[in-house]
Amino acid sequence: MARAPRTQRVPVAMPEETRPAAWLRNFRLSGFALSVLLLVVAALVVLAPSLKTLVEQRQQIAQLQASVDQEKKHVSDLKDQLDRWKDPVYVEAQARSKLYYVMPGDISYFVVGDATTGATADHEPISNRIQTTKVDWVHSLLSTVYTAGLTDATPDQIDSGQLPSPTQTVTH
Repeated sequence: MARAPRTQRVPVAMPEETRPAAWLRNFRLSGFALSVLLLVVAALVVLAPSLKTLVEQRQQIAQLQASVDQEKKHVSDLKDQLDRWKDPVYVEAQARSKLYYVMPGDISYFVVGDATTGATADHEPISNRIQTTKVDWVHSLLSTVYTAGLTDATPDQIDSGQLPSPTQTVTH
């Protein structure tokens, strides 16, 4: 019997492993490592709500501290204002400017208005007597109520002032 010629095997070059891949392939999870991992996860689960509360309380403390600092500044401004009111010259200046007080011997001039203001904004002359209008307000009120209740106009027509005449009919 003739033997078949033997083929020679050629070694194939494999790519070199990277260090992380080699480390990961050689990594073995022991019982101790597993228990430590479980303890770390349990600690995170137990402590996470407390840490969240701690962070929220720190933020709230920071906001309240900012509010306290602002109020302290406001109190300081009020104390400065109080100190100003203790000065007689400041009190006198305020009385002169806001209350129109005049010291004995001083002459004060008080200008009520400009001499050219003899009319209102719509250029009607200003009257010294009370005027009454001759409008029947009850009739006006009732006519607007009746008009609004009995009209066939659409809201857009009412808003624009385009009311249909009584002979027109509005179809919807």
